[in-house]
Amino acid sequence: MSDQPEKNVLIPPAISEPSKAETKPKKRICCACPDTKKLRDECIVEHGESACTKWIEAHKMCLRAEGFNV
Repeated sequence: MSDQPEKNVLIPPAISEPSKAETKPKKRICCACPDTKKLRDECIVEHGESACTKWIEAHKMCLRAEGFNV
C-alpha cells in the first residue's frame, strides 16, 4: 500500500444544516400575534369555539408566519 490517497474514492459533499436563527421563532408562542390572539380569545368566550373558526384560523396563520409549527 502506498501513502498516497486513492484517486477513485468519492467523498460526499458537506450537508449544510440550517442555522437555528432561521428555524427557531424569534418570540415565545404566548407573545406572538397579540392582535389575533385577543380577537380569537374574545370570540371564544362570547360565542364558543365552534363559532370562531375564522379567528382561530387567522391566529394559526399568524403563528405559522412567525415560524411556529401549529
